[in-house]
Amino acid sequence: MGAILAAFSLSLAAQDTRNFPTLGKVVRLDPRIDKLIPVDAKIEVLSSGFDWSEGPVWLKNGGFLLFSDIPRNSVMKWKEGEGISVWLKPSGYTGQEPYGREPGSNGLAVDAQGRLISCEHGDRRISRLEPGGGKRTLADNYMGKRLNSPNDLVVKSNGDIYFTDPPYGLPKGWDDPRRELDFCGVFLLSHDGKLTLLTKELVRPNGIALSPDEKTLYVAQSDGKRPIWMTFPVKPDGTVDAGRVFADASDMIGKLPGGPDGMKVDKLGNLWVTAPGGVHVYSSDGKRLGWIETNERTANCAWGDDGSTLYMTADMYLCRIKTTTKGIGW
Repeated sequence: MGAILAAFSLSLAAQDTRNFPTLGKVVRLDPRIDKLIPVDAKIEVLSSGFDWSEGPVWLKNGGFLLFSDIPRNSVMKWKEGEGISVWLKPSGYTGQEPYGREPGSNGLAVDAQGRLISCEHGDRRISRLEPGGGKRTLADNYMGKRLNSPNDLVVKSNGDIYFTDPPYGLPKGWDDPRRELDFCGVFLLSHDGKLTLLTKELVRPNGIALSPDEKTLYVAQSDGKRPIWMTFPVKPDGTVDAGRVFADASDMIGKLPGGPDGMKVDKLGNLWVTAPGGVHVYSSDGKRLGWIETNERTANCAWGDDGSTLYMTADMYLCRIKTTTKGIGW
């Protein structure tokens, strides 16, 4: 623990630099990847020393990145030229007693009004940070039973929120006596406050994203026995039709660290998904074009700067890589 804290302190002190160390490489499987990631692109390490970094999101109105350090129950801030700082603590658990290994916030998103929306493990809710102070609980139960531990989310242009609810934030996981739901769901929280269960067919739903036209919902499953990504057609009312498997990571599991976790979509419809070894890039037709190989358990990613920089949370690291595409919304 002392070594980790020392590394963290060093990362805090060194963030005024613009000359960052690099790691890993870009693996190119299809020529189309060259139109998305420059041939000379480097994976820059912006900061390090975190317990488990997750849920990055870019705040356009401030020009900085926020991300969760789940075990430390904190939201961290990183800004070019300023470096890292604690932005919010506690981030996902406000109780008095110790609460497992991962009590903090996980996935983060920003709505159209610039408000931070959080998946909170310990408080087992979807929350919104209000401009006037404090948080508002948007959802913490389904049909009177508490959610497991909301994991990741995506906000639709009309304000609807799609989120996943696996048990990873519960102190004893699926076997925790606090668990009230007998399934792990994918949910729709409509902008009018209605909570709808979309599917409970995935035993460990995790990352979640929408296509540029918002007609397709993508969901990752971080189950080692069935590590897949699913697609669901989105109906006009926001609910979904039956899904299908978009891609399967079974042949990667165990060969490189990590598994299916978070994801983002670019404006062209390509999926940038965290998977064994780093961030893998899939075309909208399910073809794997290549991957950004961090060689770390890479949890999530987010577009930032002018929309063309991909920020990545990779275990103890915060990284980024420049691309030639842009995320949705830029």
